[in-house]
Amino acid sequence: MRPDDLIEKHFTRLKPDQKRALGKLGIRTVRDLLYHFPARYENAGPTGTITSVTPGTDVTLYGTVRKPDVRKTWKSRRPIAEAWLEDASGRIKMMWFSQPYIAKSLHDGMFVKVTGRIAGEGAKAYLANPEIERSGVRPDEVHDSLFTESTVEEDTVLHPVYPESKGVSSLWLTHAVRKAFEAKAHEHIPDPIPSDILTRYKLPSLPSALVFIHTPRTLGDAEAAKKRFAFEEIFALQVMMQQRRREHLSEKALPVTVDRDALKDFVSSFPFPATEGQMHAIKTIALDFEKPHPMLRLLEGDVGSGKTAVAAATAYLVATSVPKGRIAGTLQVAYLCPTEILAKQHFSTFVSYFKDHPIPIGLITGSECRVFPSKVRYEESAKISKPAFKKRVADGTIPIVIGTHALVEKSLSFKYFAYAIIDEQHRFGTMHRQKLATKGAVAPHLLSMTATPIPRTLALTLYGDLDLTLLDQMPLGRKPVKTAVLGPEKREEAYARVREELAASRQAYVICPRIDEPDPEKELALQAKSVKAEAARLKKEVFPDATIDILHSKMRPTEKEEVMKRFENGKTDILVATSVVEVGVNVPNATVILIEGAERFGLAQLHQLRGRVIRSSHQAYCFALPESFGPATKERMKAFTEAKNGFELAEYDLALRGSGELAGGRQWGVSDIAMEALRNLKLVEAARAEAAKLVETDLDLSRHPALRLRTRAADEKMHLE
Repeated sequence: MRPDDLIEKHFTRLKPDQKRALGKLGIRTVRDLLYHFPARYENAGPTGTITSVTPGTDVTLYGTVRKPDVRKTWKSRRPIAEAWLEDASGRIKMMWFSQPYIAKSLHDGMFVKVTGRIAGEGAKAYLANPEIERSGVRPDEVHDSLFTESTVEEDTVLHPVYPESKGVSSLWLTHAVRKAFEAKAHEHIPDPIPSDILTRYKLPSLPSALVFIHTPRTLGDAEAAKKRFAFEEIFALQVMMQQRRREHLSEKALPVTVDRDALKDFVSSFPFPATEGQMHAIKTIALDFEKPHPMLRLLEGDVGSGKTAVAAATAYLVATSVPKGRIAGTLQVAYLCPTEILAKQHFSTFVSYFKDHPIPIGLITGSECRVFPSKVRYEESAKISKPAFKKRVADGTIPIVIGTHALVEKSLSFKYFAYAIIDEQHRFGTMHRQKLATKGAVAPHLLSMTATPIPRTLALTLYGDLDLTLLDQMPLGRKPVKTAVLGPEKREEAYARVREELAASRQAYVICPRIDEPDPEKELALQAKSVKAEAARLKKEVFPDATIDILHSKMRPTEKEEVMKRFENGKTDILVATSVVEVGVNVPNATVILIEGAERFGLAQLHQLRGRVIRSSHQAYCFALPESFGPATKERMKAFTEAKNGFELAEYDLALRGSGELAGGRQWGVSDIAMEALRNLKLVEAARAEAAKLVETDLDLSRHPALRLRTRAADEKMHLE
């Protein structure tokens, strides 16, 4: 059995549903099977073999079903299903009272995992009403027992429990892995981690780690293996990032003319004084523009810290630079946004920044295209057709283009594309970033921005090819949001504050986890409040004199735009919405937000929602209204109210719930083991340092073929997600 053999070659009797299940689990080859790790382990108790079980204990046993049958008790005539469970050490009776159908579902020779309590004593010991898990493995495909070779230490056996899919059970995977071990397939997989690194960090070799993780004698064995595989995955990612970075930095960029006097005039025209943090970020990016290679930078700023102003100032530098060898025309900027609401918001903000500067700005979304200034009225934008818009971008007459995914369409081409800005980087897959970065003939400068605070370990791993700039200073005059967590009995306090704000001609948000109420015939009724029902209740029972509107993801783009315009113009008092308003929505007059079902949101998401009311110098208020108050909720809500900034909350979320909550681990194709390891800064920094050192001397990994295969697989996985 070779690692690259297809599973079908060695499991020839696979049914269609099993093939589909293996495909869903990402298992095509024997190597994939061995890299499909247990999610957890069950302690089977004493030795895990039948002859050594103790009466009164809970056990997990593996074995073969023999002689399933149904009989009735002598006095009550109650039906009993019974069968024998047999392994290499002996056999024990299994009995299910008043469940005769179980016997009909079993057949002689079936391999099963059984969990239950030992009743009776001595020769009359039996398993009473055990849970039974059937395996799709045929008896002739494995040995009689999983435990022919003992894995016993300290009188315990750890049974792996694998992630499953309908058609392939954990038990089936247990047998399949054992079969691969018996064929010594694990010994033929080249180790992607160089031996000197294994020695330096005391990591087990690949064959040993595979044995430790699938058949650990102790939990310590499993943890040692997990650490090794976490290092392997993060190391491969870091190598890939370092390769990408070195290749990108070897390319030439279109030279940007940095006119610092003009830049100073542009920044001074902002409707607010720029903070020291904003000026530092702008100067850092300006220095990058003067280098011969393209910039690769991540701008990470807390909610309301003014990243859009940094984007506008640096876009101004590019849009006023004349391409080398020409006397007319300018370099171009593309600003990619995750949602139409956010794209239109940024377009409006850019128009306000550029109104005193004669630079055309374009907007392209799935529903419309607009250009500023309008030929009719300079201070306004005008709607134009998509073909006309694309023509003006292609001939270079629109230097700054803001848009959604429509920006990365093949049919949209730039003449002098020099600068790509990606807002809320974590919401886009790697492919979107690469598509935008390859729009022009020359690699553009790249600025990725996020208002979602990212712990250092995650930034070092997922954005390892980018330089990092932190924007952690709030604009002058902004007051911290007063945050309170209220139970159902104190809800009226939140409503009283909303009434006070409305009386002062300000506005409010109410956030709900759901859009509609569930259909009781199709779905269990949930406690979570819905946008539609809550808006109706608030209008009828709480704020009868207020103007209330709703906003959610299932509305048409034109409907969303109309709702946002009414709210921005102050015609709506209360906007009841889902988390669709989480990022970028900017209504300075909104000063209070109520978050229903607060425990259903991640801490980073709660922080983003709270950021909707950090938009003016008025005192703002946030009320978190959880539906339940368990210990975990209390702990998280305490962190939400006490954390000084989003970065503290992000680190807390990482410690409490894992990094998948923070940056969409699935989107990046990162496994659970690696994501959990991102809590370990030393491990990440070590992997990064080793990757940089290795790539410096072996860029194409010609001297490390196994590592080259591993990084290629990681790259493909990131592209697929």
